[in-house]
Amino acid sequence: MQTSQRVTQFRESVIRDMTRLAIQHNAINLSQGFPDFGTEQAIVEAAVTAVRDGLNQYTITWGYPPLRQKLAEIYSERLGWAVHPDQHVTVTCGVTEAIVIAMMAVLNPGDEVIILEPAHDNFRPAAIMAGANPIAIPLTPPDYRLTPEMLATAVTPRTRALLLNTPHNPTGRVWDAAELQAITDVVVQHDLVLITDEIYDRILYDGRTHLSPGSLPALRDRTITISGLGKTFAVTGWRLGYVVAPDELMRAIRPLHDFTSICAPTPLQAAGAAALSLPASFYEASAAAYHERRALMMDILQNSGFRATPPQGAYYVMADYTNLPIPQAQLPPMAFARWLTTEVGVATVPGDSFYSVPGFGEGVVRFAFPKRRETLEEAAQRLGKLSAAT
Repeated sequence: MQTSQRVTQFRESVIRDMTRLAIQHNAINLSQGFPDFGTEQAIVEAAVTAVRDGLNQYTITWGYPPLRQKLAEIYSERLGWAVHPDQHVTVTCGVTEAIVIAMMAVLNPGDEVIILEPAHDNFRPAAIMAGANPIAIPLTPPDYRLTPEMLATAVTPRTRALLLNTPHNPTGRVWDAAELQAITDVVVQHDLVLITDEIYDRILYDGRTHLSPGSLPALRDRTITISGLGKTFAVTGWRLGYVVAPDELMRAIRPLHDFTSICAPTPLQAAGAAALSLPASFYEASAAAYHERRALMMDILQNSGFRATPPQGAYYVMADYTNLPIPQAQLPPMAFARWLTTEVGVATVPGDSFYSVPGFGEGVVRFAFPKRRETLEEAAQRLGKLSAAT
């Protein structure tokens, strides 16, 4: 039986595959990026109330009106232009859907989209589903910096868009002013659309604040801003994402959303509106807790013999395992990650799975640390055996 050619160009997510392996072997799951701690009770109660109050049918395709209104208020301030809830905001089934429909809205078969690697493993499939060619710019550790020369080399006459994830998964980078200027220059010079994935916009460290690239004057009319509620509010299973875009881009996006998912779950959208109304103290407490988790994760890695740089944002660490005093330190990343899961009992993601270019991501794995202190301390005990090995 014949299947489409596009499905031969990518496979199921390695990240989710590692979660399944962790479950199978009762390993601590530091692979997939979801919290194992509870959701703020006010958000849970808002969802329960919405279900009990009968918000269980389709909402308007573009999203529950109070949620769109709240997002419009937030992004009018963040982006510096008048975001209208009925024209410029669409709520999606997670950031994954948002990225797929954004790609489909601006790319034609044979077009090219630039993707910075290491990259989340849904970026390339999203481009391929749009019939486009993903063009990788591979960044290297330990700093994973982007240069104007890298961007210039990647652009061709067929380039139509650039996808930017900030704060960055899996490296934890927050792109600095020079890098953002280089991106702005290439996007404007070559008349590209910028698609941003900003799902970790509330998880930053050491006093950093998030800058949405779409707020830069030169990028305002050509940026599709994407984010979601799952990471900030510890509700990854609710699948609540959203797109903010100017008129022309949003007109292309909305029909794709309409015929992809109709609408995101109505009662969860109502709870999302409540989440966005939480006081500043919620974000302050969340930031403090993530600073503690990051510090603990870095201590665990150092004490276990890994080499890693503290992330500037998000909740992942790329860690080099090649200096561990064990024979397995010479394994390629996938084999090492599977061994660490099945034999040590800690699940990670192989670093080379975030690259499409051969030879990159060798000798590293990604740890996710949005976990309870007890979870991380148990991981520390298991990983501590590595540095004690002879």
